[in-house]
Amino acid sequence: MSKNYIRLESKANLENIASIRVCVATFLSELDIHIDELMDIKTALSEAVTNAIDHAYDEESLENKIIVETEVEDDGEIKIKVKDFGKGIEDISLAMTPAYTTKPENEHAGMGFTIMESFMDEIIVDSTVNEGTTIFLTKKIRKRKSNV
Repeated sequence: MSKNYIRLESKANLENIASIRVCVATFLSELDIHIDELMDIKTALSEAVTNAIDHAYDEESLENKIIVETEVEDDGEIKIKVKDFGKGIEDISLAMTPAYTTKPENEHAGMGFTIMESFMDEIIVDSTVNEGTTIFLTKKIRKRKSNV
């Protein structure tokens, strides 16, 4: 059961990545979370949102959107879902191969899923061609020792 959650909907453009990242980080900062864990989450989230914006839509439109949902479970597990409604991924295994990219002209292309996997405990990608992609990111935060 979720202890708390936040849901953000945004136009799918690169200018909104920083705002999404700040909103989620602010939401999570209310937890007793280590700064390194928060940085890991912010980095993975940025990669997931960037992937959605860069790869889901072929042309810019006001209808292009992404939804980011963040849940905090009672046991301290953080779950983030990044959903787009774009063209989808034909071959998820290939897309998750390190250094694979459909846009080699982009700087650091092909490292998004690798970065997400290295900073989160679990990443699941669900995609349907011509319907969109959902990335599920999960991180279990460490329990802090009581200072009392």
